[in-house]
Amino acid sequence: MMAGYENALNVIYVAALIVLAVMLLLCLMRAVRGPRVADRIVAVNMMGTMVMVMIAILALMMEEGYLVDICIIYAMISFLSVVVLTKVYMGVYREHKRKEELEKERKG
Repeated sequence: MMAGYENALNVIYVAALIVLAVMLLLCLMRAVRGPRVADRIVAVNMMGTMVMVMIAILALMMEEGYLVDICIIYAMISFLSVVVLTKVYMGVYREHKRKEELEKERKG
């Protein structure tokens, strides 16, 4: 009875990992193609979240507790990377706007 339950769980885990892998590839395509920087940042954030879920599923499958610690560390790194990317993008956007305003003042 218990062996059938474990086999069913393993099938569900593998199916979830396959679905997440396909979704990860789709997010990678969105991150590369854009069309805007905001789309790319959201795609990178979503990829980080999906990788965390994949690590958590692997922790359940392999019954290894240390993978949960790795998942938490990965979550912190992913969050910081999205914050840094957003901060850099905002700085570039502000600089671009400032240059446009200076050009308008010179022409006007």
